[in-house]
Amino acid sequence: MGTPTATLRIIGGRFRGRPIRYLGDPRTRPMKQRVREAAFNLLGARVEGVHVIDLFAGTGALAWEALSRGAASATLIERHFPSARLIRENAAALGVTQLIEVVPGDTFVWSRKLAQGAVADRCKRSWLVFCSPPYQLYVTDTQPMQTLIGRMVELAPAGSLVVVESDQRLDPATLPDSCHWDVRHYFPAVLAIAETGVPHRS
Repeated sequence: MGTPTATLRIIGGRFRGRPIRYLGDPRTRPMKQRVREAAFNLLGARVEGVHVIDLFAGTGALAWEALSRGAASATLIERHFPSARLIRENAAALGVTQLIEVVPGDTFVWSRKLAQGAVADRCKRSWLVFCSPPYQLYVTDTQPMQTLIGRMVELAPAGSLVVVESDQRLDPATLPDSCHWDVRHYFPAVLAIAETGVPHRS
């Protein structure tokens, strides 16, 4: 049990084409390749030098893509322990172990600790926050998800980027109104990207 059964490939940057092993478990659904590509095309050079926070890391694919494109470091939170272990193994294979922190635990708990100052952010640089959970959480845990996204927008340094992936069940109007969200549709996925400190345009 816990043996990798699938692979995906990093699609851009210095690690382009490198394989990433994962368990094939539906709980760690990776963002589809075309959506990943679209997301990083939208982010462009703003990835360089940021600290990545991958709230529902799964395979770690989003962090690997960001590090491949010049992100400085990453924190990956994953509650499925076998997947968290595999994230560390993939980091070692890529040679980026020293750049990452893997948190094997619950994202909601971690974010509360962050808000309370019990979690030290690794650096004072801008963040790139990825929120790409199992889609059903937007239905089964609606309020905790809204609180989580709002908390990350509030805590992130000004000029940070927050990327939310969902499907059609997330109403973009429920996203924090303190910033402007660029919403793109890649059926069935929906991407919403905001820069903190940039006010919402009515």
